[in-house]
Amino acid sequence: MDANASGEEYENIDWNTDDELEIQNIAPSSHATLTTLNSQTIVSNGEASSSAGPSNSNLFQHFLGMGFSEQSIAKAIKENGEANTESILESLLTYSVLEVEDSPDELNSYYDESVCDDLSESDDSSWSGGSEVANNTSSLPKHEKSLLSLANMGYSVEEASAAMERCGPEASIVELTDFICAAQMAKTEAVFFEDEKPKLPLRVNGDFKKRKLYDLEIWKTKKRKGILSEEDEGLRLPNPMIGFGVPTDTHVITHRVLPDAAIGPPFFYYENVALAPKGVWDTISRFLYDVEPEFVDSKYFCAAARKRGYVHNLPIKNRFPLLPLPPRTVNDALPLTKRWWPEWDKRTKLNCLQTVIGSARLTDRIRKALEKWGDNPPVHVQKFVLEQCRKWNLVWVGKNKVAPLEPDEVEMLLGFPRNHTRGGGISRTDRYKSLGNSFQVDTVAYHLSVLKDIFPNGINMLSLFSGIGGAEVALHRLGIKLKNVVSVEISEANRDIVRSWWEQTNQKGNLIHLADVQQLNGDRLEQFMGSFGGFDLIVGGSPCNNLAGSNRVSRDGLEGEHSSLFYDYFRILDIVKCIMNNK
Repeated sequence: MDANASGEEYENIDWNTDDELEIQNIAPSSHATLTTLNSQTIVSNGEASSSAGPSNSNLFQHFLGMGFSEQSIAKAIKENGEANTESILESLLTYSVLEVEDSPDELNSYYDESVCDDLSESDDSSWSGGSEVANNTSSLPKHEKSLLSLANMGYSVEEASAAMERCGPEASIVELTDFICAAQMAKTEAVFFEDEKPKLPLRVNGDFKKRKLYDLEIWKTKKRKGILSEEDEGLRLPNPMIGFGVPTDTHVITHRVLPDAAIGPPFFYYENVALAPKGVWDTISRFLYDVEPEFVDSKYFCAAARKRGYVHNLPIKNRFPLLPLPPRTVNDALPLTKRWWPEWDKRTKLNCLQTVIGSARLTDRIRKALEKWGDNPPVHVQKFVLEQCRKWNLVWVGKNKVAPLEPDEVEMLLGFPRNHTRGGGISRTDRYKSLGNSFQVDTVAYHLSVLKDIFPNGINMLSLFSGIGGAEVALHRLGIKLKNVVSVEISEANRDIVRSWWEQTNQKGNLIHLADVQQLNGDRLEQFMGSFGGFDLIVGGSPCNNLAGSNRVSRDGLEGEHSSLFYDYFRILDIVKCIMNNK
């Protein structure tokens, strides 16, 4: 999403565009951790409270509750400091892997079985019938074991099943918990589920396990008989997430009926994260003239996922993609990685490209963990490495060596020209930030392609929250002349990037830059429209900072301090429509 905010106080905000697997540094990310403590396997959600300060006592209690030893916790805090809880958790996970050589058989025995089957002796002694439950679970198929594991972590069977359906039967516990937490965090209700489910104790007794097995059987029976209610299944986004169609799919919808209020100039195109809190997309749709959102995952256009919702009044017939079609697998997009890619890493796509990257310390830990085992690391080491690779989009660059994507590689995956964000005083960190908040150009171009025949002589565009110019680049690559572009973007670095691109591509039109979307009023709009005859297209994606799943602190939806700027998009669009209709 091209992100922008108004006012100086927003300039340093990290407009995180994360999907369910993206990371934000304001709190520890939610993911399952698999650790061994005195021969006991513990599954923990890994979610830290955002309401408590990172005092030493609170940190100890938090990580003790996750099953880590006091010695390991003290070592991790000393190594990383109290403030960086994400690095502390990362260190604790690494200790668990690196300590395997002291008791390899013990961990191997755990990883060969389901998480939910492995209870300690102390757990067994606290309830009767434990062996009966264990025997019941050992015969379950893999996906049902995962469902039961999530149930034992306190999630409802409905939540777990919805996550399994969306992420696939082979998804790890980490992926599933991250997916569920993306819809549950902070003060909002889940995007998929009617009611917020309370977290239950992680170390459960036999009665609880039996009850969850019973719930699982009830859910299976309902599904088999086709009698699942909306409450059972929850609210969910389309799967596959292909909107009205994608270039690689033959099932393309070419006609829809727009509400009367949405018809007529200008065309508008609004984007934001698909996995927003419950009710957000209903509100966006209601304000944007009751147009239904089109949800699309950019993995159908490139080698990286990017789940987004788009509300627009564009025609949907005769769309066409940018050519040549971009590579759609990691090895095709980054061919030098193929030589080093291990067989046990089955990834063909990257997760959503983030505003932050994995640390050098993490990649060094992964290298050391792999070097201990040679060419065939055991399953538990593979799982640890794959979880980190998925989380941080790490790729293989040498024997036992993974690395984060380079900014140039991110530009390519997102459809921008090489060196689009390079130079001009922008730092490497800011390059990742700007790219992580941008449109995926090939996806947006596919939607905007219908404008080429409508405006053969060029287009006048109002670009709100412009970011690094994803819409401008898409229109240029489509061969649509940019006659007049009013670009509103708070970041000076992003404005410089767009200005530099404008000059390098020899644009003949006029580029007008504004900084503050909230200062764009009716008088200013009428002045612009009077000078070149109105806007043909209004495009933008307001900040998703209060919508993103990994925001544990202020996921307040459209009422949040930053994401409420959506209402400025609507305000400006409505003013333009009124002015153009009056004329």
